[in-house]
Amino acid sequence: MDVHVPFAVTVALKLRGIEVLTAQQDGCSEFDDVALLIRAAELVRILVTQDDDLLQIGASWQAEGRRFAGIIYSHQLQITIGQLVKDIELIATLTTTDEWMGRIEYLPF
Repeated sequence: MDVHVPFAVTVALKLRGIEVLTAQQDGCSEFDDVALLIRAAELVRILVTQDDDLLQIGASWQAEGRRFAGIIYSHQLQITIGQLVKDIELIATLTTTDEWMGRIEYLPF
């Protein structure tokens, strides 16, 4: 989870048994966006964000064919916390990490 994602989303997902690692827990809360995306790729973890800049970086990396572990993006004003939790839970339970390589998904579905 990027630092821009509300903590309530992380808590709700963990209560549902979804493994979540926040940038803060990983010691990456002060990383710039590129470093955070690189770190997520190193850990082979999909990056959940509400940061438009990360979305632009991800799209640029897609165009360049640069490898990353996937991005899930939602605009803060276009989704509720509850819907964000439900959509991420679906993704976590119904997809594999391999399916997310180089992929960007916009929420809500």
